[in-house]
Amino acid sequence: MSNVIDFKPRPTAAAMEDPPARDASLGRIVGLDAARALAVFGMYYSHVGPWADETGTWKSFLMEIPHGRSSALFATLAGLSLVLIAGGSRPKTGRPMRQAVVRIAIRSVLLLALGSWLVAMGTSIVVILAYYGLFFLLALPFIKLRARTLAILAVVVGIGGPLLIQWLWTVNTGWMTAFSEKDPLAMWSGEGLVSLLFDGTYPGLAWMAYMFAGMAIGRLDLTKLAIQVRLLIIGPALALIGYGGAWLIGKAQPAADTSASDAEWKAFDQAWSKALEGKDSENWTEEQWKAFDAEHASLYDLMPGDNSMGTSDFDWTGLTAASPHSNTTFEMAGNIGVAFTIIAGLVFLLGRFAKLRFWLAPLIAVGSMSLTAYVAHIAAVWYLIDHPVNEVGYTTGWRMWAVFVVVMLAFALLWKRFLKRGPLEYLMHWSTLPAKLVK
Repeated sequence: MSNVIDFKPRPTAAAMEDPPARDASLGRIVGLDAARALAVFGMYYSHVGPWADETGTWKSFLMEIPHGRSSALFATLAGLSLVLIAGGSRPKTGRPMRQAVVRIAIRSVLLLALGSWLVAMGTSIVVILAYYGLFFLLALPFIKLRARTLAILAVVVGIGGPLLIQWLWTVNTGWMTAFSEKDPLAMWSGEGLVSLLFDGTYPGLAWMAYMFAGMAIGRLDLTKLAIQVRLLIIGPALALIGYGGAWLIGKAQPAADTSASDAEWKAFDQAWSKALEGKDSENWTEEQWKAFDAEHASLYDLMPGDNSMGTSDFDWTGLTAASPHSNTTFEMAGNIGVAFTIIAGLVFLLGRFAKLRFWLAPLIAVGSMSLTAYVAHIAAVWYLIDHPVNEVGYTTGWRMWAVFVVVMLAFALLWKRFLKRGPLEYLMHWSTLPAKLVK
């Protein structure tokens, strides 16, 4: 009998995963940056790009693609980034997690303040930053959940949110008005918590579905080919279900259901065109539009469907649309599908084809400073269109959009040659440094 004892390592419950390869990890970073840049440029297009002269054509369809989908992609990426701060597929624990939570909370407050300030400045753009700030705070209690649970939450909110918003149009919501009258945020910028949560352009009651969807894929290891392929299957499938489902239901609805509404809208459009006849409204300032609205206030009485909260019936047909910013389940499913496809596609391409990183370097640079890029275009629109020095302003269209894109690409690429972060990204980074003091 041998006296030698053979010591063997105790088997662990789960073996530690190998860290991702450098190319795969770099591909994820630059892929997400490229996706952010596309979202920003899509919002540029929505705000200063051209509008289609007619509807129902392939040209109009292509021109309308950025509308609604760009901001939804940005929101999905925001949720993903939130989880990456907390560790991504390997969640942080203990002190590092507490520090991450404080960092996120500080970012939330800063985005809420910055967004509200931009709105208070009188921009014609519906600024999304204050919404994001609130979304971050709402998402904090769910930061530790698994991918599957977050995906379920996205589905629940994506279905229940639009129903609740539609229901709010049918009940007496006087308490909302009373709350807004005392809401410091609403008194400062005109856009308070009620707007951010319930009746704004990006209501949190529905848009948290994008956040949860982004958080769900943030919990996955996006450096793995299997995950990328899975998202490239799920993404188009969701887009088909969302947009295709809304199209099929729209085709199935009787034409008579919309004829009365169409006639009312036609009468309103004719009255609106007559009021604007002979006026150069395309280059009007905000003050000129306010004067026009005051003079022709009766025009709005002709607008079909009084949609003020608490005065209309529950509109089931409104829930079957998938048009930009309709905030329906179909639209959100389609938008999330597009977001998944873009994110997974870019991470896949930039993780496996190194040469693409060189050719797309300007795009990646813009994405690495997406906050700066977004705020810069709001400032440009404020100066060139909303409050122009010459009191006439510049005409929006292809040229303005192209100038915005080219200037931002050049600026970002030049800035990144010397500094690691964008201007506003540095301010955000410095502001969150106190989180390191958390024990």
